[in-house]
Amino acid sequence: QQQLVESGGGLVQPGGSLRLSCAASGFTLENYAVGWFREAPGAEREGLLCIDQSGGRANFADSVKGRFTISRDNAKKMVYLQMNSLKPEDTAVYFCAIRRRYFGCGRASEPYDTWGQGTQVTVSA
Repeated sequence: QQQLVESGGGLVQPGGSLRLSCAASGFTLENYAVGWFREAPGAEREGLLCIDQSGGRANFADSVKGRFTISRDNAKKMVYLQMNSLKPEDTAVYFCAIRRRYFGCGRASEPYDTWGQGTQVTVSA
């Protein structure tokens, strides 16, 4: 059974940093592109970044460009989201998700098959 579990969220002051982790189990991570998304209260889910099977990256959101980076460690079955220079508007529940096997990142609006439960990030003084 494919499973994704996010961790690393919490409360951080504006300007601070967090690293979110996405732990994969039940499948071979190296065969999948992985995306990070977020959902703020009252807002639609927003695609942020994606990393494909060869390490190529796609940026879906101008709002995080230059501040957030995505990486993966297939041996550890982990994908990470490094978030720097955090702003109050980054407050949201953050999710990781995988595309269909062998598919690339595509667009944020394209289907992602399996999702984690999310981790809360709150940016506040």
